[in-house]
Amino acid sequence: MGRSEELFERAKRVIPGGVNSPVRAFGSVGLTPRFISRADRQKIYDADGRAYTDYVGSWGPMILGHNHPVVREAVERAVKDGLSFGAATEHEVEMAELVCGAVPSVELVRMVNSGTEAVMSAVRAARGFTDRDKLVKFAGCYHGHSDAMLVKAGSGVMTAGVPDSAGVPASCARDTLTAAYNDLESVELLFAENPGRIAAVIVEPVAANMGVVEPAGGFLKGLRRLCDENGAALIFDEVITGFRLAFGGAQERYGVEADLVTYGKIIGAGMPVGAYGGRREIMERVAPVGSVYQAGTLSGNPVAMAAGLAQLRYLREHPEVYAHIESLGRRLRAGLREAAPGCAVTGAGSLCCLFFTPGPVVDYTTAKAADTARFARYFRFLLDRGIYTAPSQFEALFLSDAHTEGDVDALAACIADFFRTEKN
Repeated sequence: MGRSEELFERAKRVIPGGVNSPVRAFGSVGLTPRFISRADRQKIYDADGRAYTDYVGSWGPMILGHNHPVVREAVERAVKDGLSFGAATEHEVEMAELVCGAVPSVELVRMVNSGTEAVMSAVRAARGFTDRDKLVKFAGCYHGHSDAMLVKAGSGVMTAGVPDSAGVPASCARDTLTAAYNDLESVELLFAENPGRIAAVIVEPVAANMGVVEPAGGFLKGLRRLCDENGAALIFDEVITGFRLAFGGAQERYGVEADLVTYGKIIGAGMPVGAYGGRREIMERVAPVGSVYQAGTLSGNPVAMAAGLAQLRYLREHPEVYAHIESLGRRLRAGLREAAPGCAVTGAGSLCCLFFTPGPVVDYTTAKAADTARFARYFRFLLDRGIYTAPSQFEALFLSDAHTEGDVDALAACIADFFRTEKN
């Protein structure tokens, strides 16, 4: 028994399922989770000393690669001054100024501790601003684990085959309306059926929790139009896409401005950070200015702010990072299409996904058609050869500035070997 197996046996005795987040479980691929001891650049190392080329990147934050010296040194400096004060700091102001300067639609921003908290707070702000209760989300889009969001969600819920969640009262989900991603008519129908009652439409501008599904042409602009026509707020969940698809995120890439935006992942550089922000008239409804209450003891933690600021400033000063990861994404998708005949290859920028279905994959229904048993065999094949990907068909491959053309070519070659092996 290896060290990871030993740790997993210990963990199962004291942690539900042996993991602190379901997406870390390897149950759907028939393996024991790898326990990671350290990481550097594009490599991670497990408790048994095995090295892997990593395409998870802590589920997105590591856009510069693991253990980047600029981020690490910023954290080391911040730690010397103390871990937490429970009071305002200059770093919080600098972070807010940076985010507002990068994203024109964000006039005010509030720091929180996770993407889930950011979404929960943004939805509350939208409801407080519109004085309406109902919310439109899209099947397969994941917005964290707050009660109202666990309705036809993606990510780990999708992997586990659980469409909703036990413990969520029907009353909490009653005001959550579900539309089909990339289908404007389904949204129009919900507005028609609920006149004057929908507070907001929330969407992952690029769906990255049912695999990776790009918005169809005109979809995001159509959502903007429908929200304007019906007096509802448009919320972009950019926890994954923010500062990844461009410095200004999906709003910059697709030329659509949201009323509220949620962030996480990259803005914390690996530390537990989230944020929500948007139009001044909405955000000024948030306490202590307005009556929408939201608070957090560790929000704007000085060490987390130092890490995020270091990474965002580096990205702002080095636009070549985006050119590099964009190029890697195109190269990887081209390699996957050649290596994996009969499969759908999707992606945007530095996000990629290989679906074990002929495709095309455009929404939750077509994503669910993927052969998850075949994916499990593929995952094990790659892991045995030192390539670490998400243990779920319905998660993204994340590229970082630390990856090289050689890395993505090696991944495509390994996948080609898997398909040749399956034929024999």
